[in-house]
Order: sequence, then structure tokens, then C-alpha cells
Amino acid sequence: MDLGLRGKVAIITGGTVGIGLAVAEGLAAEGTNVILVGRDGERARREADRVAGVHGVSAIAVPADIATAEGCDAVIAGAKRAFGGVDILINNAGTGSNETIQEADDAKWQFYWDLHVMAAVRLARGLVPTMRERGGGVVLHNASICAVQPLWYEPIYNTTKAALMMFSKTLANEVVKDNIRVNTINPGLVLTPDWVKTAKQIAGEDGYQQHLQSVADEAGGMRRFASPEELANFFVFLCSDKASYSTGSTYFVDGGWLRTT
Repeated sequence: MDLGLRGKVAIITGGTVGIGLAVAEGLAAEGTNVILVGRDGERARREADRVAGVHGVSAIAVPADIATAEGCDAVIAGAKRAFGGVDILINNAGTGSNETIQEADDAKWQFYWDLHVMAAVRLARGLVPTMRERGGGVVLHNASICAVQPLWYEPIYNTTKAALMMFSKTLANEVVKDNIRVNTINPGLVLTPDWVKTAKQIAGEDGYQQHLQSVADEAGGMRRFASPEELANFFVFLCSDKASYSTGSTYFVDGGWLRTT
């Protein structure tokens, strides 16, 4: 099936590992040129070279900390310099938190706000005009099931992901006339390196897999983690011509974990 993505340019934040890298691979497999954004410049360049070699597309790295305005400016400048702009923006970079509302200080709230919300705002402000020039585009936000079904131990993550979901809807309304589609994906349990690292810290090398299974059992539904590639398939579809009537929506890809309709 031709998804209409060959020759497009996509930028993926947090694109050097986990979900972001899987999305980059999925898009590259469809012939999309990709820009991988990550804080670790060496890893970003290594993965960009590998993706380019495997899929025969142009792939470049832009090392940047998008939790800062300067980092977002570097990403926007890098995309314009390399390709004149982008057709697809995947706001994927993010990380979980661990705190109570009583204990967390302003600095921690501000960091997550900048990473999960302001990065999306700043990158849209800088890159949406290039989509208009190219006749349209796609913006996807990787939020979380926690945007609507919060986990008790990460109130900052829950709150900022909920804000990202609302920003996505608002942006969609603003740019629909420009043939730019904007959607949110709320994943459930996805087996990323962060999950494995945390599980090993909790349960050790011998017990981490059992710990992960207990997490999946508690979530219910399919009672398993998704692979990053499974989630990436959904991202790629929403980027494609096959999703041409979809904008302003939030999609749950959670294996049945969501406890409401």
C-alpha cells in the first residue's frame, strides 16, 4: 500500500531512541526523509546514518535540548537549512516524572512544562509556516493515556500531557484551513528503554521482566506492553494520505488500558 509519504520531510523530536526512533524508522521505510532530534549528538548522528543506509533516504541529526527556546530555535534552523522546512512534525520528546504535588518545586514544574508543552508550541510556531509554503502538512503529538487517566506518582507528567492534548486540538482548529492536520496519540504501556531501566532498578536483572508483567497485568486489557514499532505503525498511518480526513482528534493506543469509553 502506497501511503503517499515518499519524498516528504519529517522531523521527530526524541527521535534517537525508543518510540521516536521507531517512528523515524517507520517513516523512512515509506521513503520519508527524516530529521532526528536528540540531546546526545553522537547517538543522533549514528542513528541518522544507520537509517539513511538501511532505507535509502536522507536522514540528518540535529542535536538539541528542546526544553529550551534555544534548542527549539536550533531545530527549526536545522530543518530549514537542510530541507527548506518540513511536511511532518512529530512532537515525541518527553519523559515521566515522580513526585507529589506538595514536594515538587517550581523548577521541576517549569522543566516539564517547557519539555512537553512549550517545545510543541515553539516548534509549531517555527515550522507550521514552512508547511503552509509546501501546501500542507501533519503535526502529531505523543501525549499519554495519563493525560486523561492519571497515575498517582507523576502529577506533573499527567498535567503537562493533558495540556499538550489541548494544545493539539487548539492548533488543529487554527491551521485546518491551511491543509495541515494535527492529532494526538495517547499511548498506554510501550516497552521503551526507560521502562526497562526503571524495572531493573526496582527488581534487578533477574526480576525485571516479572515486574514488567505485573505492571501489564494491573493495567488490564491485553495485559502486555506494546513494542515501539507497534505504536510507530499508528503514527505512520496518521501521517499518511490514508488519514486525510483526520484532524483535531486524540487516539488511544493502549491495549485496552483506558477504563472509560
